[in-house]
Amino acid sequence: MFVTFEGPEGGGKSTAILTVAGMLTEEGLAVIVTREPGSGEFGKRIRAILLEGGEVAPRSELFLFLADRANHVETVVKPALLSGKVVLCDRHADSTLVYQGFVRGLDESFVRAGNHFATGGLVPDLTLLFDLPAEVGLSRITNKDRLDREPLVFHEAVREGFLKLSRQEPNRFVVLDATQPPSDLARQAFEHIRSCS
Repeated sequence: MFVTFEGPEGGGKSTAILTVAGMLTEEGLAVIVTREPGSGEFGKRIRAILLEGGEVAPRSELFLFLADRANHVETVVKPALLSGKVVLCDRHADSTLVYQGFVRGLDESFVRAGNHFATGGLVPDLTLLFDLPAEVGLSRITNKDRLDREPLVFHEAVREGFLKLSRQEPNRFVVLDATQPPSDLARQAFEHIRSCS
């Protein structure tokens, strides 16, 4: 089973994914936690360029995310799925569609085609959308990376982009209220994954 954790910055995805992984492991499931960008040595280098460096042109940003995704799916996600593991991924193709397509204004059909090519057509079984107001999420972040430092209007557009996707694919997306306590949020995420498996 392939589950992605998506949403605006500061929604608690990274915290919840580790808690949920522990809960699933206690249920006897083999679980792998991964992220985009940043899995493996290749991903770590791309993450550094994308999030810790200076300005990156939108088209370059898109291709870096796609390069990371192609490598990640081929070397981490697909092998784990083939071995019967539950894959929990912190961000995936939906983030690229929202950030680079909807918000940066790159051609949506091109971004969708790029995602399809990079993933080989792999689509998550379930996507958990950690939704909260942009200003609330940003107020939770202490060490801001390049994307975190974008203006509030950018982050509000990101939130709207994710909600738009959730309306387009209601059978795959589950929207969670990320303003609730982390323990409650993780429990809800766990229950949705368990009911989907």
